[in-house]
Amino acid sequence: MDSQKGKQEIVYQVYPKSFCDGNGDGIGDLRGILKRLDYLNDLGVTVLWICPVYASPMEDLEKLIYEAGIRGMKIMMDLVLNHTSDEHLWFQNALRDQKSRYRDYYIFKKSREGRPPSNLRSVFGGSVWEPVEGAEEYYFHSFSKRQPDLNWENEDMRKELYEMIRWWMERMDCPAVFRIQGM
Repeated sequence: MDSQKGKQEIVYQVYPKSFCDGNGDGIGDLRGILKRLDYLNDLGVTVLWICPVYASPMEDLEKLIYEAGIRGMKIMMDLVLNHTSDEHLWFQNALRDQKSRYRDYYIFKKSREGRPPSNLRSVFGGSVWEPVEGAEEYYFHSFSKRQPDLNWENEDMRKELYEMIRWWMERMDCPAVFRIQGM
C-alpha cells in the first residue's frame, strides 16, 4: 500500500507579526518562524500556512522554505487579492492624482449630498465607504478602512496582479496547481 495514499496534511497557520520575534525588535518575523521550525515539526505540522509577509527580506523566506523542506514540511503562502493597504503605492497615487492610472484600480464614488454613496456595512462594522480627505467622494473597503478594495473590473490591474502571482510562483519554484482566468 502506498504510504502517501490517504495521508492528511496537518496545517498550522502562522501570523508572522505576532508569532515569534527572530531579530529582537519586538515584532514577529520570518526568522522567528525559522527558530520555531523544529517545534512545529515535533507537533506533526506538515504545512505552514504563512499569512502575508511580502515586505520581508527574500533571503529569510528562501531559508525558511529550504529549512521547512528539509523537515518534510510544505509552505503555503497567503496572498490577498481583494484589497491593498492604504499605504500601497497604487492607492497613494490614486489619492494624490485623480488622473493617475491607479485611480481605477480602486472603487471611488461621489458623495450623495455629503453622505456615503450607499448604506452598505463593512465586515468589521461601519460603512464600507470612507471619505477621501479634501474631496466630495468616498473609496470602498469591505473590511478595514486601511484596506481599500481593488476594482476587479479593471483589466490593467488584473494583469499586474497576475504578473505578481507568476513572479511569486517562479520565485518559490511552484508548479501551477491552480489557474486564474487570463493567466
